[in-house]
Amino acid sequence: MRRENVNDLTAFIAVARERSFTKAAAKLQVSQSALSYTIRKLEERLGLRLLTRTTRSVSMTDAGERLFRSIGPRFDEIESEILALSELRDKPAGTIRITTVEHAADTILWPAAAKLLAAYPEINIEIVSDYSVTDIVAERYDAGVRLGEQVDKDMIAVRIGPDIRIAIVAAPSYFKGRSKPQNPQDLTEHSCINLRLPTHGAFYAWEFRKGRRELKVRVQGRAAFNTITKIQDAALRGLGLGYLPEDQVEAAIKSGRLVRVLADWCPPRPGYHLYYPSRRQPSPAFSLVVDALRRRGQN
Repeated sequence: MRRENVNDLTAFIAVARERSFTKAAAKLQVSQSALSYTIRKLEERLGLRLLTRTTRSVSMTDAGERLFRSIGPRFDEIESEILALSELRDKPAGTIRITTVEHAADTILWPAAAKLLAAYPEINIEIVSDYSVTDIVAERYDAGVRLGEQVDKDMIAVRIGPDIRIAIVAAPSYFKGRSKPQNPQDLTEHSCINLRLPTHGAFYAWEFRKGRRELKVRVQGRAAFNTITKIQDAALRGLGLGYLPEDQVEAAIKSGRLVRVLADWCPPRPGYHLYYPSRRQPSPAFSLVVDALRRRGQN
């Protein structure tokens, strides 16, 4: 339908409801002469008289009544849908998609998301665990979660977790008949459990730092996985050394089921940050997610 036809019908509905050109003109914020001209042109186009005008009142003809009963409810439905969209703008609703790594999903994202889902039934949250380097704009994610040092500079970054440390661990049975590594270079003589990265198909290079000295070591081993929970399980089974977040293996270290090595080469690293494009216009639902995660980062 052409725009002028919609405008003409909107004008007709206003006059029909108000039964007055004066009131309808005020409601539409147009002059009475402009409104009269619009109705006259509509009647000419239809070849029918829609309204009967007197000096004191306005009434509809049979044709006007039929048109009003036909299109009036439809225009009401359109106005209701537009109003609903306006309310949606201010109401926390919709789907939030976040790409992250497994550890952050388990320890930070999901605990916060579970509370939001319980409190806001109109919000949906999709968490995708992935170790690849993800273009969140191209892949249509609302945000990503990575360690602070891995966040692109052109993104807004919100800290959502404390500094983390990596622990190099193995089961006591693994060290039977083997000496413990004293420095990262010694790992080339050990069986290590690798993490497969999907982006380039390569294994993750283990990162170390001591003072100003930084090292990356490409380790070798008989087992490799794309999730760190499997790496921990393999380490517990004595299949090699694992490179894992300290908080994930802390209980096993304390109980003696895992032995930690190279602790002096694993200082704290910047914790997890939520990041998203600076040009993003946050929805109420997204703002709730950001605020909930920011609070976790401050605790």
